[in-house]
Amino acid sequence: MAAPKPEEVIHPPMDQLQGLEYCIDSNPSWGEAVFLGFQHYILALGTAVMIPSFLVPYMEGINTLLQTLFGTRLPTVIGGSYAFMVPIISIIHDSSLASIEDPHIRFLNTMRAVQGALIVASSIQIILGYSQIWAICSRFFSPLGMAPVIALTGFGLFDRGFPVVCGNRYPHASPICSFLSVIWAYAHLLTASGAYKHHPELTQLNCRTDRANLISSAPWIKIPYPLQWGAPTFDAGHAFGMMAAVLVSLVESTGAYKAASRLASATPPPAHVLSRGIGWQGIGILLNGLFGTLTGSSVSIENVGLLGSTRVGSRRVIQISAGFMIFFSMLGKFGALFASIPFTMFAAAYCVLFGLVASVGLSFLQFTNMNSMRNLFITGVSLFLGLSIPEYFREYTAKALHGPSHTRAGWWNDFLNTIFFSSPTVALIVSVFLDNTLDYKDGARDRGMPWWDKFRTFKGDSRNEEFYTLPFNLNRFFPPS
Repeated sequence: MAAPKPEEVIHPPMDQLQGLEYCIDSNPSWGEAVFLGFQHYILALGTAVMIPSFLVPYMEGINTLLQTLFGTRLPTVIGGSYAFMVPIISIIHDSSLASIEDPHIRFLNTMRAVQGALIVASSIQIILGYSQIWAICSRFFSPLGMAPVIALTGFGLFDRGFPVVCGNRYPHASPICSFLSVIWAYAHLLTASGAYKHHPELTQLNCRTDRANLISSAPWIKIPYPLQWGAPTFDAGHAFGMMAAVLVSLVESTGAYKAASRLASATPPPAHVLSRGIGWQGIGILLNGLFGTLTGSSVSIENVGLLGSTRVGSRRVIQISAGFMIFFSMLGKFGALFASIPFTMFAAAYCVLFGLVASVGLSFLQFTNMNSMRNLFITGVSLFLGLSIPEYFREYTAKALHGPSHTRAGWWNDFLNTIFFSSPTVALIVSVFLDNTLDYKDGARDRGMPWWDKFRTFKGDSRNEEFYTLPFNLNRFFPPS
């Protein structure tokens, strides 16, 4: 069959997404920007609800400001990451800590152990980022290899969407993120009026806004400070397990940065900009360890999806949301008021936002030859294993109460179980390996490399300077490579 003529191609590949109202360096009016920033703040509280700590929003705000000012400069919210849950739970159940009888002393010692592990593990991202090692590694990435990784940053979180919504028999939630705060106010009125009193326990858990006693137990004013739980303690096994979570965070954030660049109508971040962002993210995890947030940080995938949902990819909006995070975390009662939003409502919004991020990842396939059996094989296998392997690890853990890796070496168990719990990380391992070993020499064009190469260096595309130049004339001291 004859190939179609060029003029017959109706939808040619495009470097930047069309239809966005505001891109990375264009800003809506101040009133609209404040409203959208508050919306990003409310959405970011979904992580804070699942990881209950008033410190999480505070550190989210600081890390988001650092990332938008000095890191990748993309409009990304840096939030708490679920990738750190496996090693943190392992530390909590460590026999040396679990044997402490006094609950308060056990809590303090556990917090110090988590702090120490985060502080040590943060060095991985700091070294990989600022040494530009991650930039060198990114040379092995192609649009074909990264498409499954970016897609699974959204698809990999499917269990926090519709299953959570359906867990509530009487959901008062809407997938429209713009109305999330209105829905919460409605749920709060229903709670105060006693409407949920005679409903099943599952409904009350998902809909009531007072179940966790967040508001009553929160202080009016709380100024976080480093080492408030005491001096961190350091254990090699704890730190090694935490390093796996840091690597997972690095992979997931890499996919999220590339998705955010498209949803902000920017060019893909050059290698050194991506590496710079990872370095600052490592600084953020170090700060998390010093302040004792009980979790590390990563790019908030749901907030990346919100960029596309609102069609506003403005950097200023994200910086305003960071201000909300810091402000309301210090005013404990107000922060707790917003954090009392039932997680069911966030899950409803996730059904839209995570799916949007996943589709952005699949859009990278437009730069590849999807009529190639090689490319079809790599894409399909990467997506399938990226979903299937973590699902096996989740089901096994739910039944056996421990991961598939269950040797006497706890640090090794934590490392493997954490790595293979992450869909984007499994997809990266599979897709990048296959893409760089399976007939790769003759397939550069099919892999999308001619399009990708011009964005690898800062000077490869004239638009990079507009999107990624450091503020305050700092490029004089940190010249782009």
